[in-house]
Amino acid sequence: MSPRWGHKVRVVVALGGNALLQRGEPMTAQAQRMNVRIAAKAIADLARDHQIVVAHGNGPQVGLLALQGMAYDPKQPWPLDVLGAETEGMIGYLIEQELMNALPKDAHCTTLLSRVEVDAKDPAFDSPTKPIGPVYSKAEADQAVTDHGWSMVAEQKGQMRRVVPSPLPQRILGIDAIRLLLDAEHCVICAGGGGIPVRRNAVGEMEGVEAVIDKDRTAALLALELGADALLLLTDVVAVFRDWGTDAQLAIGRTTPAELLALDLAAGSMGPKVEAAATFVKASGKIAGIGQLSDARAILEGLAGTSILPEPANLRTGAAPHMKTSGFTGADQSTSVWMDDGGTIA
Repeated sequence: MSPRWGHKVRVVVALGGNALLQRGEPMTAQAQRMNVRIAAKAIADLARDHQIVVAHGNGPQVGLLALQGMAYDPKQPWPLDVLGAETEGMIGYLIEQELMNALPKDAHCTTLLSRVEVDAKDPAFDSPTKPIGPVYSKAEADQAVTDHGWSMVAEQKGQMRRVVPSPLPQRILGIDAIRLLLDAEHCVICAGGGGIPVRRNAVGEMEGVEAVIDKDRTAALLALELGADALLLLTDVVAVFRDWGTDAQLAIGRTTPAELLALDLAAGSMGPKVEAAATFVKASGKIAGIGQLSDARAILEGLAGTSILPEPANLRTGAAPHMKTSGFTGADQSTSVWMDDGGTIA
C-alpha cells in the first residue's frame, strides 16, 4: 500500500492525448494501441492498490472521424455529439482491453458512454474558441461557412480551421451507474473527450449540441460527484512550470489553488488543467496532481509532478461535500462548481 495514503482511495485519472498518440506519430490503430498499452501499465499499477476511474481525450480521433465523414459526403458532416460517442467507444475499447491485459485475471473493467449536460445559455455558445477537424484553404473555409454556418479561424496565413463552443460541464448523466460499478470493484472508463455534449431543448428533451467539452473540466466534475480522494491530470510534461519557455522556468512541486491560478498560463495548453485541478481542490478539500503519465504513482504519492493541495483551512477528510446545485433534482443533479474571474467557486 502507498506510503502517503495507507489505504485504498478513489482516484480519477484524466489521460491526455499523448496516452493515445505521441506528437508527430501517424494516427493509425497500431500506433494508438501501442501508446494505450503503455498508459494501461501505469493505470494498472495504481489500480492494484486503489479504486480507479479513467477519463481521456479524443481530439485527434474526432478529427479523423470528421475527415472520414466528409470524404463520404462533404455536404452532410456528422454532428459532433455523434462523433464524440464514436470516439468514446473506440478509445474506451482500446484502454479497457490493454488495461485488462495488465491487471490480474480476476480484475473487472467497464467502459461507459457518458452524456454530459451543458447549459444552453452558456456564453461559450456565443464565442466558439475550440479548434477541431482538418485545415482548410480560405476558399474551402468560405464554402464551409456558406454550407454549414461554421465559425472559422485563421491558424496560419491561408490556413483555416473550424472552431466550436467549449461550454462548462454541468451534469454527468448516469453518474449512479458509475457509482454502482465502483462499488462492485470495477475500474471504470467514462466521460471520454469531456463527454457527449447534450442540453435540454424548449420542451425539456435532451439533444446533442455542436460543442466540445474540455476533458479536464469534466474529469474535475466527475471527481467531485464521485467523492474522489484525488484527481490526476496526466500529460506529456513533467509538471506545471513557472515562467515556462524562458531561461528562468522552474517546475512547481507543491502549490495551492490560489497560487496556481495566479500563474499566467496559456489557455490552450496547461490553462484548462490548472483550472480543473484548482476547482476540484477548492471544492473538495482533497488533492490534485499534474504531471507525465509515466510518473502516475509518484504523482499520487506527492513525489513527482505538481501537487495541488488545499489551503489549511479547507482541508477535509472523507467524501466530498454536497455541492450546491441548480436546475434539475434527483440522482443526476446539475452542479455549479466553476470558478469566477476572482478565483472563487461560482
